[in-house]
Amino acid sequence: MIACAAVLTASPAAARERWSEAQASGWYARQPWLVGANYAPASAINQLEMWQAATWDPRRIDSELALAQGIGMNTMRVFLHDQLWAQDPEGFKRRIDEFLAIAHRHGIRPLFVLFDSCWDPDPKLGPQHPPIPGVHNSGWVQGPGLPGLRDRAGWPKYKAYVQGVMGAFKADDRILGWDLWNEPDNPADQYKGQEGKEPLVRAMLAQVFDWARAADPSQPVTSGVWWHDDWSPTGGKLTPMEKLQLGQSDVITFHDYSWPETFERRARQLIPYGRPVICTEYMARGNGSTFDTILPIGKRLNVGMINWGFVDGKTQTRLPWDSWKKPYTMDEPTIWFHEVFRADGTPYRQAETDLIRRMSAAPKGVVPPPPAEMPVVPARRVRR
Repeated sequence: MIACAAVLTASPAAARERWSEAQASGWYARQPWLVGANYAPASAINQLEMWQAATWDPRRIDSELALAQGIGMNTMRVFLHDQLWAQDPEGFKRRIDEFLAIAHRHGIRPLFVLFDSCWDPDPKLGPQHPPIPGVHNSGWVQGPGLPGLRDRAGWPKYKAYVQGVMGAFKADDRILGWDLWNEPDNPADQYKGQEGKEPLVRAMLAQVFDWARAADPSQPVTSGVWWHDDWSPTGGKLTPMEKLQLGQSDVITFHDYSWPETFERRARQLIPYGRPVICTEYMARGNGSTFDTILPIGKRLNVGMINWGFVDGKTQTRLPWDSWKKPYTMDEPTIWFHEVFRADGTPYRQAETDLIRRMSAAPKGVVPPPPAEMPVVPARRVRR
């Protein structure tokens, strides 16, 4: 089993180089048009609850990934966590291997996320608290937690995590790629006491790229830019974090939850880098980002598309971001913010799942026309 392979111990001198533009483009040419969702099972409030042995739920994962397969999705972006490795590395690898086997049966190759700067900065193993009523993503956790991030002397344990997981699966064709750090400069300012986080994250992310390449993965590595308004390689005003991300990623990834004209502008800013472009977060209906308007742009530009949210569950991301300040405890939002399916497996909007299926079935770069409307049959005159 690939998952049971010995942990790679390559020295930094053996680290592979960043892929050339030709290597990255060649890899992308071998992929189908990538379409999927950010995924956690409906039974998990966060990454820890998804993967810990006590709450691991392969039957639900199997049924939910069957839904994804049924609408033509071929990838899922899935978050891991360093504390899961520290707790039980062998068990964690077995569960990753089991997840990959389930995903493979459904024609899905995941993009694994190793670290995350969003939401709760103090993650803890063990039973997770129940969802806070009416609040979007009320239990999601950062990784590493802020205490560990501030303890530079403890950073070698994160190297062990990166190289342990990636070393075990570095040649596994069931994996699409590795997203090393989700929104590394996200301040997660719903929580207090995070002053000085960004420089620490940036310093560690630079090392994570080195650690990842030392594992010599056959899959691409990336970290996605997410908030700035001009990412152009010429004339753009990139932050130090964005320069690191765009300068080290094998393939370019980004997030955008804006109106379609803004999405297209930002996607086009990234195309001149000469590398494949994948949008790893989009689709917030109440924010102007919908499947109907955004997905055809991605298809036309040959940009891979991974929306936030899949089956409504404990993350409660059908609720909008403003629920952090104004919990939706009395009324549901008029429009669901995220999610594709209801908890019972029925689509939130049948027209959306039909669109995803139609887009995924068409050739790369081709936006299929909408289905022809049913002809109107004149009513027959009834003789009296």
